[in-house]
Amino acid sequence: MNKGKSANQKAAKKPAKSASAASKKSSGFTAEEKAAMKERARELKAAANKADGEADLLAKIAEMPEKDRIIAKRLHAIVTASAPNLAPKTWYGMPAYANADGKVVCFFQSAHKFNARYATFGFSDAAHIDAGAMWPTSFALKELTAADEAKIAALVKKAVS
Repeated sequence: MNKGKSANQKAAKKPAKSASAASKKSSGFTAEEKAAMKERARELKAAANKADGEADLLAKIAEMPEKDRIIAKRLHAIVTASAPNLAPKTWYGMPAYANADGKVVCFFQSAHKFNARYATFGFSDAAHIDAGAMWPTSFALKELTAADEAKIAALVKKAVS
């Protein structure tokens, strides 16, 4: 009789790779995503302390590169004029506007935030912008024209109606 172990028996005795070893192979969250999550945790703590949301929002806008800062300032003016009942705040480190329940209705994501080629103005599911079975919830922005500003103002008004 052969006292050596078969290849199948040897393979069966090898320990399985640990979950941590497997997770090291996955890409996980990017540095930008981790930073956004940390900013969100800070925002939640600040909200508990009743921090001034508009001051936080304006500070985030001031940190943006000039191209994004110009768009963000203009969007802030449009949103606050179109829906004065929305409360300015930050959300994952982005300028955002919340309804009376504290739910974000719309937000601005700087192109710089996630190293994208364009900035984004988006709406959450708390926005009333439904149009049939399918509708856009975010818009790419490289600049703002007067026509774009009018469209955004109308969408924001609809979002809070």
